[in-house]
Amino acid sequence: MTTPTHCPTAEQHRGPFCTIVPPYLLQRLAGMQEPPLLDAAGAARHALDQLERIHAQRRGLRGSVPPPVTRTGLTRTISDAGNSETLPGATVRTEGQPPVADAAVDQAYDGLGTTYDFYAAAYGRRSLDGDDLPLDATVHFGQGYDNAFWNGERMVFGDGDGEVFVSFTSALTVIAHELTHGVMQYSANLVYQDQSGALNESVSDVFGVLTEQWIRRQDAASADWLVGAGVFGPRVRGVALRSLKAPGTAFDDPTLGKDPQPAHMDGYVDTTEDSGGVHLNSGIPNHAFYLTATALGGNAWDRAGRIWYDTITSDRLPASADFARFAQETLDVAAARFGADGAEVSAVTDAWQGVGVTPGKSARTAEGPVPG
Repeated sequence: MTTPTHCPTAEQHRGPFCTIVPPYLLQRLAGMQEPPLLDAAGAARHALDQLERIHAQRRGLRGSVPPPVTRTGLTRTISDAGNSETLPGATVRTEGQPPVADAAVDQAYDGLGTTYDFYAAAYGRRSLDGDDLPLDATVHFGQGYDNAFWNGERMVFGDGDGEVFVSFTSALTVIAHELTHGVMQYSANLVYQDQSGALNESVSDVFGVLTEQWIRRQDAASADWLVGAGVFGPRVRGVALRSLKAPGTAFDDPTLGKDPQPAHMDGYVDTTEDSGGVHLNSGIPNHAFYLTATALGGNAWDRAGRIWYDTITSDRLPASADFARFAQETLDVAAARFGADGAEVSAVTDAWQGVGVTPGKSARTAEGPVPG
């Protein structure tokens, strides 16, 4: 039996409620008054309200732990909420059953399996906890629900409003991103606030794109480095929710505005919204990973991905790590695994320098409890 390198306490087992669509996009959409977008605006307002309700519910659940489970290898269960907001919904496909006549069900099933296979093949990790935790997902959550999320126990997918957002099961990077929040929950469990929260989001983006690159057999040079490509509807001028290659360029749309992610500390956003800008400032460590991976070349999951994976599964990384501390840990891990004089250390050093982060020097320290 494999146990996680960094085991969370009973209170830590329940991680933050993590969505793929950041609140700032939903807030922008919720304020739209043009007749063609009234339905989408209503869907965005509902998604924001629902997010607040789940945060409140989960604050009341802090300290509970998941029930015991039987460890039997890859085990997937897909449920259908039937456009309600009641979880888990009716079971519609379980491990080993054939595809059904529902694209969302089969996309979720396949995406969970691909993510499991990626972590197992690349890093020898069996499921989110390293010990074959069953993977559960619910599709068709809500009416036109504009988001997908990890709630600490399962993946939940909305169908989108059909205008600005479409089905969230359509993007493997969305599935792998949210499941990586589960990996984080059972490893470093970075505090979901300020810089440690931005790192939490960034790590999910990193392994989300790596999962897609792995299944497509794309090297660092040929990959698109996009998170959420395909979830925008026909009205949106944009290619994805986020870009690791060029943060701030994923979309530029009259309705949603311009992608606000910074790629360098010069653009760091100090804000109290979105847990201290976790979906915004994640662009900085995202770009550091991209620079590392492209400098090393080849398959990004091999060397750059291994460095980031070793970092989040190390007991040395504090839950409140800021960018500088995380950067230092990646350097230490690179030296330990590949040698202090190797190309890996040089690539990591240059990457963090390229985004304005000095390893080891902590200008900010994330504090406060993990939000419910």
